Amino acid sequence: MPRCAFKLRIKREAIEEYEREHQRVWPELLRKLKEVGISDYSIFRRGQDLFLYMHVDDFERAWMELDRAPINQRWQEFMSRLFEPVPDLESGERFAMMKEVFHLE
Repeated sequence: MPRCAFKLRIKREAIEEYEREHQRVWPELLRKLKEVGISDYSIFRRGQDLFLYMHVDDFERAWMELDRAPINQRWQEFMSRLFEPVPDLESGERFAMMKEVFHLE
């Protein structure tokens, strides 16, 4: 299954709240993530920088489905106040996608 990774950035003052909310992600959202084909999903943090990693058959299709899902819309609205722009996000990019350069299985 394809692996995808991208970066996000949270506000310095939002770090504790971001981590707290990810200890209690809504069960309905977790079900929806699986339903759209996302698995083995991890988020790592260093300071304000987040690194998100997941397995997903079709990243674009999964995010299009999530965009239409009311549970994800509510989660995104709830969490949006915690984020700031990713410094190297290029014009027209939705996410700062990472290129896989090595993988050891």
